[in-house]
Amino acid sequence: MHSHSCIFLEFAWQTRFYDHIIYFRVIRIEVVMADFSGQPGWHLRNTTFSWGQRTYLMGVLNVTPDSFSDGGQFDRVETALKQAHYLVESGTDLLDVGGQSTRPNAADVSLEEELRRVIPVIQAIRQTIHTPISIDTTRAEVARAAIAAGADIVNDISGATYDPAMLPVVADLGVPLILMHIRGTPQTMQQLTDYQDLIGEILEFLNDRIEAAIAAGIERTQIAIDPGIGFAKTYSQNLEILRRLPEFRILNCPILVGPSRKSFIGHILEQPNPRERVWGTAAACCAAIVGSADIIRVHDVREMRDTCRVADAIWRA
Repeated sequence: MHSHSCIFLEFAWQTRFYDHIIYFRVIRIEVVMADFSGQPGWHLRNTTFSWGQRTYLMGVLNVTPDSFSDGGQFDRVETALKQAHYLVESGTDLLDVGGQSTRPNAADVSLEEELRRVIPVIQAIRQTIHTPISIDTTRAEVARAAIAAGADIVNDISGATYDPAMLPVVADLGVPLILMHIRGTPQTMQQLTDYQDLIGEILEFLNDRIEAAIAAGIERTQIAIDPGIGFAKTYSQNLEILRRLPEFRILNCPILVGPSRKSFIGHILEQPNPRERVWGTAAACCAAIVGSADIIRVHDVREMRDTCRVADAIWRA
């Protein structure tokens, strides 16, 4: 089990009426930062992920025509490869390649089409770039083909629930797995946001998926979790997840958070254009780092690299 370091902030107010104190209140806020010292990290190509030491950046590379903020920008091998180089030069630690949009109401694509989109891009990236790659997929066959093409991690937004073959395939491949919380599908998830206990229910789902992964032969040290901001969550629920992120440490897995450009930020900023939500994303990333997130999944790597470096200096020193 890991230990924690805690920072306590205390605030006091008092009001005097002549010589009598008639009101006094102390609020104590506990900020929990995880300590993974002694726990194995991930060693992938030229990168060692030492959890708890700093925040790692996962750069989004959607090779889709319909993703919510960058659909159609990088859906050809040439443009995807150029963007991959840009993300690496900007400081990303991971490239997350996805061939199927998971925005609300996104249309499903066939297995053949998903393979056609992602495999040539991964092969092209791997010829010139040594940065670790995660394949963003819910299909075991895509995961297997992507790893064979040069990917290193499987990032499954369904928590490996959509495809029953996913867990045994990942166990066979021997690669790390990221398990995300979701309800329903991208077509139905925004109608499934009624929770009795938001954090408790997400924790229960993720714990069940971790246990299923371990039972399938995947080492716990190879598993990361993602609470799924924006996936079957309302505006207020996304904020609650960020406020209560330290509670996910009980699962004893690295935590990935993906707030980048999402609609809850647009709601706060009254900004309908996802590409204009960079600094709102930076604030959300700071909140995630205070909550001891290990990996931040972002589109705007250059700006978030600076954000993470400053936040790490403050909160992980």
